[in-house]
Amino acid sequence: MFGGSGYAGAELIRLLLIHPQISLGTVYSGDRIGEPLSAAHPNLEGLTHAKFQALPAELADLDADVCLLGLPHDVSAQVVRALSGHAAKIIDMSGAYRLHDVGAYEHHYGEPHPAPDLVPKFVYGLPEANADAIRASRYVASPGCFATSVELALLPLARAQRVPAEVNVLAVTGSSGSGVKPGPGTHHPYRAGNLKCYNPLRHPQAPEIAALLSTQNQSEVHVRFVPVSAPLVRGIFMTAFVRLREDITNDELARLFDDCYADARFVRVPADRLPEVVAVAGSNYAEVGWSVDPNDARLVTLFCALDNLVKGGAGQAVQNMNLMLGLNPALSLEAPGSYP
Repeated sequence: MFGGSGYAGAELIRLLLIHPQISLGTVYSGDRIGEPLSAAHPNLEGLTHAKFQALPAELADLDADVCLLGLPHDVSAQVVRALSGHAAKIIDMSGAYRLHDVGAYEHHYGEPHPAPDLVPKFVYGLPEANADAIRASRYVASPGCFATSVELALLPLARAQRVPAEVNVLAVTGSSGSGVKPGPGTHHPYRAGNLKCYNPLRHPQAPEIAALLSTQNQSEVHVRFVPVSAPLVRGIFMTAFVRLREDITNDELARLFDDCYADARFVRVPADRLPEVVAVAGSNYAEVGWSVDPNDARLVTLFCALDNLVKGGAGQAVQNMNLMLGLNPALSLEAPGSYP
């Protein structure tokens, strides 16, 4: 795997170490080279003797069936280019290959895509929407954490072609989503008693949400997305506001969600409560739910809670890997998180 010293890397290593049919190979990193994995991830103490390795000059000779990439989008794009001559399957956790529209990539990342010819090879890796394509693909782009939460909440409506042209989203996220290196806006004393939005209406995951929903909805969906930094370590709580073209009842919504997620191992619809972060933190499960406005049955508010590092990151990458290898998609992922 590539990029193992961050928080998502820690989760990815943990899940691979307990996987019954996968052997963790070399863990490459841009820092901590030569140090044991437990130097960055103390929860791995005694579980492995592996050390972080420097990225090799020649990647085409790697001995691996699957390469998982947890790198910044610009670095990831270059590494995928170098790996493209290799026979291994590739799962990229960055935003480098999520957008098939390279113009949208340039708009949101401020630079031309470094490998536009590889973009069409990638399947968007939301298992609940694209499981068959993921199974058949060699290249998978795992969705972003915010994107996963919005897409899971709206997928049942999209499959029924009932998502309106505009969706308004507010999503609250924990500090681990900002990465392992502290910054002025993520330092704990600043964040612990604080709530603030960032990148309102400009977040780079908005176009991937719109692309997935538009495809499923069979008509264009525009997403107005405001992310909020919260004093949590793990978790995303997402709220989406939609005005449908026609009234809908709670029973109709229940049928749509049941039909959509009947075979989805990691999506839960709580029976007697709405989704909450504490129920899913540390796990690969997501919870979804809804509320219909009692005064206007066209107004629906949708909710999703998930762990940004697991179902929103490393867990989803492992779920995709299992699908690509023809394995049980739930391998190494079934454990619930801790409570409280």
